Amino acid sequence: MKPAVALVIPVYNEEAVLPELFRRLAGVFDSQPAVAWSAILVNDGSRDRSSAMIAEQHGRDARFKLVDLSRNFGFQAALAAGLESAKAADAVVTMDADLQDPPELIPEMVAKWQAGAEVVRAVRRTREETGLRRVAFDIFHKLFGALSDYPIEPNSGTYGLLARPAIDAFNQLNERNRFFPGLRAWVGFVRAEVLYDRKERAAGEPQQTFSRLVRYALDGVFSFSYLPLRALTYAGLFVGTCGFVLGLYYVIKRLIDIETAPTGFTTLAALVLFLGGVQLIGIGVVGEYLGRVYDEVKRRPNFIVRRRIGLE
Repeated sequence: MKPAVALVIPVYNEEAVLPELFRRLAGVFDSQPAVAWSAILVNDGSRDRSSAMIAEQHGRDARFKLVDLSRNFGFQAALAAGLESAKAADAVVTMDADLQDPPELIPEMVAKWQAGAEVVRAVRRTREETGLRRVAFDIFHKLFGALSDYPIEPNSGTYGLLARPAIDAFNQLNERNRFFPGLRAWVGFVRAEVLYDRKERAAGEPQQTFSRLVRYALDGVFSFSYLPLRALTYAGLFVGTCGFVLGLYYVIKRLIDIETAPTGFTTLAALVLFLGGVQLIGIGVVGEYLGRVYDEVKRRPNFIVRRRIGLE
């Protein structure tokens, strides 16, 4: 019996890139007849014709399936919906729809899986992105590696393969603020890597806005690191120690009857602003953690499926 491999691809306003995506995926499928292929495209509340185009492609090629969400829940929720829908797959390849990650690499990942790996990670040797996004990605990966309490693999994103045991483990994770590379590292299992060069988008504009990328980065930091909270404790100890030493210094000078010059307004204002800034930063960091706790305790589902085409 052929091994069943499903691709899970979140889609949000990707009308411009979908024809090329369909063509290249079909080429990969046709070149590997020993595998039972399917592509589960999760429409994450697109406002263009993405959903209709996927449905039309299913009519032409039944290997392409559609999971249509009721609204835009975000990339991570769409990814979770696809993984939950891949019930018949022995392995799942997760990837973006923009073709920055080449589908032609999938047979190599499948070969690693068939050789015994349960999680195959696609590692970027280079990336063609430029400008602010490129700088932000590089800074994030370096900072996240230093901040994380759990070792997260650098230079990798969504692109990779999960075997059935890893898929089942992912489907047990119900948290709302998800950071996929971190969760993939956290679940463990036998691992392997493939190297590739990340390209520019095949067409259209990036659908992940800068603000969404910042939110995604914060989810990664606050989900896998307590260092911000520890840093606040260290900052409080440092400021408190400085205040105690300074107070002790003036008390001793007063006791030995040495005149102390009155402090000026500038010194006082600087101290007040410094302490106020530390406190506000602390409140903000605690608020980020507390907000995520609030999201989790509400226990709302990560996504709502409006319809499925090609899936039981």
